[in-house]
Amino acid sequence: MADVEAVVREAFGPGASVPYSEKLPGGASRETWALDVADGGERHELILRLDSPGATLEAGGSLAAEATLMRAAYEAGVPVPEIVAAAETYILMTRIAGETIPRKILRDERFRDARPRLAEQCGEALAAVHRMPLSAVPEPTGAGTDPLRQWRDVLDLTGQPHPVFELAFRRLAASRPTGGRQTVVHGDFRNGNLIVGPGGIRAVLDWELSHAGDPVEDLGWLCVKAWRFGSPLPVGGFGDYDDLIRAYEKASGHLVDREALRWWETFGVLKWGVICVMQAMRHLHGGARSVELAAIGRRVCENEWDLLQLLENPLR
Repeated sequence: MADVEAVVREAFGPGASVPYSEKLPGGASRETWALDVADGGERHELILRLDSPGATLEAGGSLAAEATLMRAAYEAGVPVPEIVAAAETYILMTRIAGETIPRKILRDERFRDARPRLAEQCGEALAAVHRMPLSAVPEPTGAGTDPLRQWRDVLDLTGQPHPVFELAFRRLAASRPTGGRQTVVHGDFRNGNLIVGPGGIRAVLDWELSHAGDPVEDLGWLCVKAWRFGSPLPVGGFGDYDDLIRAYEKASGHLVDREALRWWETFGVLKWGVICVMQAMRHLHGGARSVELAAIGRRVCENEWDLLQLLENPLR
């Protein structure tokens, strides 16, 4: 709590107080707090992301870099929380009401009117992401890295045989789409990283994995089957490919190559499958004994099945 109060005093001055604060669940290397700040008769509803003491930075870089991205996103018209203050170890931003839990978004009655709009709204939001200046992306540590090579190396390091993954790597290498535009890529745009209200998307969250790359990567990741959460609808569990593509093309002015979209969706399933292997090994080898990690590990076979279907069937 002392760190929270110190951040608030730095951002608002010594007279500010914190009448309400609650640490939110999740995050091993970073803490997230919901808090109200009282300042000169005004009350501000905020979210604070804070580096945990002694934690190492995740692959996404510093919180200051993430704040730079979010400010650029705000200027480009992406629905994001507004940054109130930021430093190397924290981001203080406006708190936006809404739901992030996918199963509630896909099933609760209060989102009945929002669900038919979400795929189009995702297309519009991604068009805005891809309008952001490339200068907003932090200097990458692996600039120019081939994503297939990168994730094949990760799988090789596990020492685990996965013939379906090997097949997918070979098929993807043989059918790689020709290079397209280079834009800011959000890197984790999916159901679960969106704040949704009764009218639809209110904010795009979790910018840690943003990088420069092919914008179709974001569209493909959104369509990965894991982010449908049991729904038959291919775009986040709430919409069809046509809804997403039509809205994106209209908002961006750029046509979407459907074969490239299929390639990136397939790559996304493969990438998630390798991540599931990694999570299982963390549990099995004692790095972090966890029922959650073990459960994620059991989903490896689901991704293998999904990959076999994608490699055989055309884009639906």
